Amino acid sequence: MAITKEIIIEKIEVVGSWNVQVATDTVIKEGETEIGRSRHRHVLNPNSDMSNEATEVKAVANAVWTDTVKANYEEFLKAQASSSVNNTE
Repeated sequence: MAITKEIIIEKIEVVGSWNVQVATDTVIKEGETEIGRSRHRHVLNPNSDMSNEATEVKAVANAVWTDTVKANYEEFLKAQASSSVNNTE
């Protein structure tokens, strides 16, 4: 029997105002019998590189990341940067 490896997107969630969390499972099978599975999660935000993401992940991100959400995220980043500069003085 052949051993195969398959990567499956198990879950795409929107967390908070702009985070898109993706859970992928790597499934190892011998024939039709699953012999191993591991889960990996990663979080994307409006400035994430989407070039290696699956089509369905891109679709969710494009639906969630409106121009308003992107602008709010940029303001958040600016506030964080300003806050860390003020804390080091």
